[in-house]
Amino acid sequence: MVIELLVVPECANEAAALEVVHAAAEAAGLEAAPVTITVIDSAAEAQRRGFIGSPTFLIDGVDPFAVPDAPTGVTCRLYATAGGPAGVPDVEALREALIRA
Repeated sequence: MVIELLVVPECANEAAALEVVHAAAEAAGLEAAPVTITVIDSAAEAQRRGFIGSPTFLIDGVDPFAVPDAPTGVTCRLYATAGGPAGVPDVEALREALIRA
C-alpha cells in the first residue's frame, strides 16, 4: 500500500495530518506502511495531480475524500468531521479508507 500526503508549502495542518495518518494506519493494522510527503507549490502541479487542497491523502494514488468537480489549486482543504469542518479528517474516517483500499 502506498500512502502519500500532498501538502502546500508551510501547510498549517501538515503535522496534524501526519498524526492522523499514522494513527489511522496503526488502527488499521498497517503500522509499517510508509507515508510519503509531496509538496505542491504551483497551480500547474495542482492541476496535474488533481490537487484540491492541503492536506490531501492519497491511498494507492486515490483520494478517498475526493470531491467531484472540485477546483484544483494551491490552497487549504477542509474535511467534514464529527466535530464540524476541520483541517484533517477524523482518524476513524481515514482508518476506514485504508481498510477499504
